[in-house]
Amino acid sequence: MINFFSRKKHLVDLLEGFTDIHNHILPGIDDGAKTVKDSIELIRQFSEFGVNKFIMTPHIMHNYYDNTPDTINNAQKLLQSELVKKEMHAVKFASAAEHMIDSNFESILEEKRTMPLGPDHILIEMSYLQPPINFDEAITAVTHHRFFPVLAHPERYNFLLNRTHRYAELKEQGILFQLNMLSLSDYYGKEVSKVAYKLLEGGMIDFIGSDVHNLNHLNALKNIALSKKAVQLVLPIIEKTKETFGS
Repeated sequence: MINFFSRKKHLVDLLEGFTDIHNHILPGIDDGAKTVKDSIELIRQFSEFGVNKFIMTPHIMHNYYDNTPDTINNAQKLLQSELVKKEMHAVKFASAAEHMIDSNFESILEEKRTMPLGPDHILIEMSYLQPPINFDEAITAVTHHRFFPVLAHPERYNFLLNRTHRYAELKEQGILFQLNMLSLSDYYGKEVSKVAYKLLEGGMIDFIGSDVHNLNHLNALKNIALSKKAVQLVLPIIEKTKETFGS
């Protein structure tokens, strides 16, 4: 629970009823949970602080994680079966994907083999080291297919960290930004955290997600303590995420 006499509050105390829109909980299909047992344990620990709704987002990344709607839905069925066996009826989840903007992305978009976040948003990412040469064309294709592009963890791309103007240009393209919760700490490094707060202060963040892959991530998430100012910045983003994806 929140300690109102403390100068700081734990992030997880703000997440009751939250829908996590970015995570790697589906078992055995990317660099997240390896087994159904791993998935169940992650879900169980999320439930301890009131998170029981998830949009599962495994990677779709050409030549690394060549997932398809079939592989993702099959993993969902495995997990759903185990949740039923364990009578974890409070857990609600749907499947989507985190789509790498790579040479294959526009093809799967055209062939309707993407996995959107609900009816009108699609979660995208790119290499941390350099932008894809087809990025602008891919964003145009996304909007042509009537999706809102949601860029995962914009604060983590090394080539953007010292280019504040580029974030503004991305927003002008209609790209929505999804912050990683762990970026509110120094988990990914001080520079990432600094950029995360700068984007929050600039009103540039639209949504927030855990991007949890494993118990180490989740344990680090539980330890994040926020200042009063940080709570004021983050809470509206939590609420907007719940309102947009919580139904």
